[in-house]
Amino acid sequence: MRFSDSDLRAASAAGLLDAAQTERLIGFLMARQPAGPDADTVAVSTAAAPTFDFVHILWYAGALIVMGAMGLFSTLAFAQMGGAALAATAVIYATLFAWAGDHLWRAKNLHTPGGLLIAVAASMAPLAVYGLQDAAGWWGQFGKPDTVQDFYVWVKGSFIFMEIAAIAAAALALRFYRFPFIVVIAAVALWFMSMDIVPWITGSAHGNWEISRKASVWFGLGVLVAAVSVNARQRSGDFAFWLYLFGLITFWGGITASSAGSHLDKALYCAMNVVFLFLAVFLGRRAFAVFGTLGIAIYLGDLASKVFKDSLLFPFALSLIGIAIIAAGLYAHRHQGAIENWLGTRLPEGLRRLRPANAGPA
Repeated sequence: MRFSDSDLRAASAAGLLDAAQTERLIGFLMARQPAGPDADTVAVSTAAAPTFDFVHILWYAGALIVMGAMGLFSTLAFAQMGGAALAATAVIYATLFAWAGDHLWRAKNLHTPGGLLIAVAASMAPLAVYGLQDAAGWWGQFGKPDTVQDFYVWVKGSFIFMEIAAIAAAALALRFYRFPFIVVIAAVALWFMSMDIVPWITGSAHGNWEISRKASVWFGLGVLVAAVSVNARQRSGDFAFWLYLFGLITFWGGITASSAGSHLDKALYCAMNVVFLFLAVFLGRRAFAVFGTLGIAIYLGDLASKVFKDSLLFPFALSLIGIAIIAAGLYAHRHQGAIENWLGTRLPEGLRRLRPANAGPA
């Protein structure tokens, strides 16, 4: 639905809104959207969310099957085609899928299947680079992996160039086709890179677990910062989702993988996961709530198994905490409008700019 400036002022004249409320409402709605061709038009998004029906499932399933067939599920015979043949296959696939995707996107105005085909074309970049490396013997000090499939299974320093190619291909595709799923190509490549870069840091083909964990933490933090930046700038389409997801997997997973630590370290870990719950509300991202809840559960499980191993009251106390959290959730659901208004009026300007326009009540 689209309401003009005059429509809102007519509602004010009818007594439904006072003058001050009308001006604040117009300013708020205008700030939530980019400038359009009509300066006096305010777009109010009341349309239903994009559907995800059986047709969409078929489209996404087909695209994922093609991606898997050319990488994760490739056979030994496929790898034995030789580097030149693999590179040629990747280029042919990329060209055909890019042409078909562009046709659906521009000529038929079918953005979902068209965007998925463009994503498939971008996903051929690692295979093309693998073929070129294999044909020319450019594997460097870390040696040649056995098959294409190993890219999705093993950590190997020689995979770095494949990941750089995947990120570049995804960025190029996004330049011309604003389809959020294309980001998954770059997000997965960044996730893999966080592991494959460790041999470059250590100089050892086998890497080092502690350095791998630290690299994962810092790499994931960088991806999360990039996700916040993308999220704050996007106006349509969710281009930050996959960055948030894989950034959290890398960052949270690296910290959680640390088995050592004092009771203070573990308490700080729990505090970090509590902060994740607040970030879920602040950024409108439920992924933070999922990982935060998992982290708190891990911490409480550690307390139950070690600190309070023989305590009779611990299960009852923990149950009360769980009930209190549920009650807090019910309270927040009932008063979510007031909470949103409170946040909007009391957040510092710097934090308010970081909060995405589409970060509604969580």
